[in-house]
Amino acid sequence: MPVEVSDVPEAKRYEARVEGESKVAGIADYIRTAELVAFVHTEVEAEYEGRGVGSALVRKALDEARAANLRVLATCPFFAGWISRHPEYQDLLYQSRSSVSD
Repeated sequence: MPVEVSDVPEAKRYEARVEGESKVAGIADYIRTAELVAFVHTEVEAEYEGRGVGSALVRKALDEARAANLRVLATCPFFAGWISRHPEYQDLLYQSRSSVSD
């Protein structure tokens, strides 16, 4: 089942559609700055769960973040869990560079 994922910047989300269908199968909401993209919510329609839609959303979003040289803040549990299982994407994760001094 091929899944097509596209960025919809005006809606601040990625949308996934199963090939040949017009219905949105899943979405990944984000907040983007010049340096960072925070993925805040992912949702896959019930009839598409377990069919790779969520993974396709995450992979496309992370590949585009890498291409744009953006750090990733995975506040969405689905994104965080997916990244933890795919170490090749862990280098994208945002690391706070601030330090506390006495």
